[in-house]
Amino acid sequence: MQGWVLMSKNNGQLSTQKDFDELLKLIQQSRQKVYRHINTALIELYWQIGKNISEKVASAAWGKSVVSELAKYITQNDPEVKGFSDKNLWRMKQFYETYHADEKLLPLVRELPWTHNTIIFSRCKTTEERNFYLQLCQKEQYSSRQLERQIDVAQFERTMMGQQKLSSLLRELHPNIAGTFKDNYVLEFLGLPETHSENDLKKALIHHMKTFILELGKDFIFMGEEYCLQVGNQDFFIDLLFFHRGLSALVAFELKVGKFKPDHLGQLNFYLEALDRDIKKHHENPSIGVLLCRDKDQEVVEYALSRNLSPALIAEYQLQLPDKKLIQAKLHELLADQPWPGEKGEEK
Repeated sequence: MQGWVLMSKNNGQLSTQKDFDELLKLIQQSRQKVYRHINTALIELYWQIGKNISEKVASAAWGKSVVSELAKYITQNDPEVKGFSDKNLWRMKQFYETYHADEKLLPLVRELPWTHNTIIFSRCKTTEERNFYLQLCQKEQYSSRQLERQIDVAQFERTMMGQQKLSSLLRELHPNIAGTFKDNYVLEFLGLPETHSENDLKKALIHHMKTFILELGKDFIFMGEEYCLQVGNQDFFIDLLFFHRGLSALVAFELKVGKFKPDHLGQLNFYLEALDRDIKKHHENPSIGVLLCRDKDQEVVEYALSRNLSPALIAEYQLQLPDKKLIQAKLHELLADQPWPGEKGEEK
């Protein structure tokens, strides 16, 4: 009898906990809706102010001094209103002038906080780059600090360059793979010295896994280190194993601190075969392998992958922030030499 009373009490507590969770979820959802409405209203207000200032300045009705006078007038007549300094008013003008001729970006713009918008329109130089970061922020829900880092590490340029090097097999098996993997990963947050071991690299990545997943993309779910595969009477270990939600596929990362060698692919292909035979669920897509190495010769990579029948790719990592101007120059070179037929945002 006592056991039944205890079970009944525990069931009641679980039921109450479930009720509380549901009510808390309602509160959180409502708060998010209120925030979105407020943010949309603020963005619309800044748009209208920017439009007004832009038109006045363009018609020579206003000069720089008038905008400063407007900022003082707002402060003096409504001291409780914040965020309308002359600097911010000029930003509103720049905001309107950046997007007013590009209607397809307006819905994305209205979804993001003002801070995110100012970062994107002040730091991105082209429509394609702005569109990339607007969509990335909406998808990944970056904080403003995380967004700044993505721009610092030239995420746009590196993603575009990475798309160039995906094999036809990868595109065939995973039609939605474009933009998922990069040719180069920036791991400056690891704090590793230039000389380090594969074990040092693996331990540092695990220690900084949250930041590493931000570099990879939030659709990656970490499944384990030294992931054990049993084949025959032997055990084999994958350095890092992930699952990608968007691709619905296991992703095996093998780490190499030296330069890429063709024989590295044999080991990775073996792991992918074992994953697909023994670990992959029937509704999941074929597993993908990423060989993450310190350096690579692109011609050697091309030869090694030309007859490789596994969905693998070779990426390199660097431990310092990239020279953004150098990456932009390389991207322009690729665009000039090898047009990307069929890619989104392609300019004819």
